[in-house]
Amino acid sequence: MYARRRHTYFVLMGACLALFVSAWAFVRLWSVEVAVGMAFAAMLLPPLAAWAANRRGPDDRWWDDPSGDPQSDEWWDELDGKKRRGPQ
Repeated sequence: MYARRRHTYFVLMGACLALFVSAWAFVRLWSVEVAVGMAFAAMLLPPLAAWAANRRGPDDRWWDDPSGDPQSDEWWDELDGKKRRGPQ
């Protein structure tokens, strides 16, 4: 569902922001190496968040699935070149 994916995206991006800000706000005072590691982990989270937000769920309609409306499906098939209307 869209809400679940959106929630996952915001949780991952919030974790990314928290890691990055905390790494350079106070962790660097104790260990620069740990702060660099936290920043590296924060760097990996945005692509994972985008992947999680854009993945197809089992109940999601995909762009090329038939909609159930015969006229609309015929129109899209014609645009995609799957079927031809009449002689051309």
